[in-house]
Amino acid sequence: MNPCPCGYFTDPKKTCRCNSTKIERYLSKISGPLLDRIDIHIDVPSLKYKEIVDSKLSEPSYQIKERVKKAHRIQKQRFKDEKIFFNSHMNHKQIKKYCALNEEIIELLKAAMESMNLSARAYDKILKVSRTIADLEGCENIKTEYLSEAIEYRSLDRDFFV
Repeated sequence: MNPCPCGYFTDPKKTCRCNSTKIERYLSKISGPLLDRIDIHIDVPSLKYKEIVDSKLSEPSYQIKERVKKAHRIQKQRFKDEKIFFNSHMNHKQIKKYCALNEEIIELLKAAMESMNLSARAYDKILKVSRTIADLEGCENIKTEYLSEAIEYRSLDRDFFV
């Protein structure tokens, strides 16, 4: 969805024509409980022509495909004795089992939960996404940077839009 009715609220080059009330009304059309059920929501900035056509600026699709296939294999192996296949299917008990966190990560997650006023469902989503990022990186453990990235993917949980 756009960040506001005109679509330019977060655009660095075009000026948004919406006031804060209009933006708040627009964003409130999608309820918190519905947003909670979406794993990732991020701001996607517009691209310049050069960024669209320059293949050197991005990872080639075949490499991305291979990383995703490898992550799928890791998850299928991890859950071979469970009745699930992927991180997104984990219940809360499985999250506790497969998303072990060190003290630094626990403190970061606690701070994010409190400062962003996140729900229990958002907590689970962040851990599932963190686990997936670790799998994409071929890493057995969730690292601080993976958790930070997953938290960043909860942009609509924040009040920075208004």
